[in-house]
Amino acid sequence: MWNARRQVGDGTHTLFAKGLLALSLAAFGLAAPVSASAAGDTVPDAVIHHVVDGNDLSFQNPFTGSTYTILLPEIKVSLGSYELDLSITRHLVIMWVAAAILVLVISLAARKRRLVPRGFYSMVEVIVSFIRDELAVKNIGKEEADRWVPFLATVFFFIFTLNLFGLLPYSATATGNISVTAGLALITFALTQYAGMRSQGVFGYWAGIVPHGVPVWLYPIMLPVELLGLLTKPFALAVRLFANMTAGGFVIYFLIGLIFMLGESLAPVVAPVSVAFATAMFLLKMFVALLQAYIFTMLSALFIGMAAHPH
Repeated sequence: MWNARRQVGDGTHTLFAKGLLALSLAAFGLAAPVSASAAGDTVPDAVIHHVVDGNDLSFQNPFTGSTYTILLPEIKVSLGSYELDLSITRHLVIMWVAAAILVLVISLAARKRRLVPRGFYSMVEVIVSFIRDELAVKNIGKEEADRWVPFLATVFFFIFTLNLFGLLPYSATATGNISVTAGLALITFALTQYAGMRSQGVFGYWAGIVPHGVPVWLYPIMLPVELLGLLTKPFALAVRLFANMTAGGFVIYFLIGLIFMLGESLAPVVAPVSVAFATAMFLLKMFVALLQAYIFTMLSALFIGMAAHPH
C-alpha cells in the first residue's frame, strides 16, 4: 500500500485512509496490499505493484499495517552466456493452487455420478454437456467432438478458476500475466496443428495451407499471409484474455486511488463514489471471468475445427 500519509495527511485522517484503502482492496479480492517501500509512494506505483507478477507473497493486516511476506525461491540456470530464469513466482503458485483445487473438486464431483444428477455434479455435467454440444460438436463435428471435449473442458474450468482466484483477497490474477495466457494459447496452437495433420495427413495439411484454386504466381504472396494467419490466432487468444483480465484490476485500483489522489479535503466526498464504482466494476469482473473462459474455449474449438475441416 502506498504511503497514505503523503496522499491524505497526518493523524486520524491518515489512519482512516490506510484502513479504508486496505479494507477496500481486500474486499474487492485484488492482490495483497504491501508496504509503501515495496509498492512505491504514488498511486501508479502501487497499482503496478499489485497487478504485475512477483517473487513474493505478501499478507497485510488492514488495521495495523504490518505485513507478512513469504519470499519465493529463485531458480536460475546458466546456459553458456544465457541465463534461464525458472524462479517460482506469485502467479505460478496461484496456478498450482488452482489446478490442485480443480482436480480435487472435479474428482469428488465425478465420484457422485448417478443416473439423475444431483448437487454440484449436476452443475458440472451441465457445463461439460454444453461444451460438448454447443462448442465441440458445432465447431469440430460430431465424429471428432468427444476426442476434444476433455481438452476444452479442462481449458474452460482452469481459466475460469484462475479468473475467480483474482477476485479473492490476498490472491492474484494469473490470467493477467501475458506469459500465462501465451502458454495456454501455445497449447491450443500445437493441438490445432495436430488436429489438422491428423485429419489430412502431414503433407496434405501443410500443402493445403494456401487455398486450392489460387494461381501459382500468387503463391509467394499468399503463403506468407497464410502462415502469418496461423500465428495470429494464438496471439489473439493470448492478448484477449490478458488484456481483459488486467484491465479490470487497473480500473478498480485507480477508482480506489482517487480517494488519495484528490487529497484530504475531497476524500470524504470522493470515497463513497469511488467505492460504489469499484464495487460495480468488481461485479462486472465476475461476469468477465466467466465470459473470457467461454470465449477462449469457444475460439479453441473453432480453430481446431477449422484445421481439421478446411474449406
